[in-house]
Amino acid sequence: MRLIAKDFSQLSKEELYEILKARQEVFVVEQARAYQDLDELDYESFHVFYEEDDRVLAYLRAFLKEGEPGTIQMSRVLTVERGNGIGGKLLKDGIAAIVEEKDPERIYLEAKNFAVGFYEREGFQAVSDEFEVDGQAHVAMVLEINQDN
Repeated sequence: MRLIAKDFSQLSKEELYEILKARQEVFVVEQARAYQDLDELDYESFHVFYEEDDRVLAYLRAFLKEGEPGTIQMSRVLTVERGNGIGGKLLKDGIAAIVEEKDPERIYLEAKNFAVGFYEREGFQAVSDEFEVDGQAHVAMVLEINQDN
């Protein structure tokens, strides 16, 4: 298993296919949600994923949050297989890759309510009341990046 972190233009067509396949598997099929997963944000995103045998096992993307200089927004966080610790590993290593490559002041995300504890373990803090996205309850969360390094 290896960690890969690339801007959109650096992705091979095979990597992009496997990323989109994993996103569809988790967010559309498994969660039984009909929504437009492909959006223009993929083009400007930093894609971080674990792959093994040419298959994406865990994935997230990050992009500049509109109207908030210094803030990177993280989204589409997923694991294809759960219970093996890869999700926590991806989050920790993904944050490190984002900080190294993009040098943000903070990382923002919109967490589903059931995943708030997952993000809190890496230092994210809830910064909003509950709101709905595609029929699911979410909370905005922020991780402040220590700029003293």
